[in-house]
Amino acid sequence: MSIILLIILIILVVGALPTWPHSASWGYYPSGTLGIVLIVLLILALTGRI
Repeated sequence: MSIILLIILIILVVGALPTWPHSASWGYYPSGTLGIVLIVLLILALTGRI
C-alpha cells in the first residue's frame, strides 16, 4: 500500500511542475492540489490509518 502511495505522490510532483508551455496558465492549481493531498496523507500517517 505504501509503495502505491509513493508512486502516486511522485507522479503528482512531476505533474505539478509547470514545465510545459500549455500549463503555464494553470497558476497554483496543480501545486495547491498536491499540497492538500500531502497534508491529508500526513494526517492519515500520523493517526496510523495508513
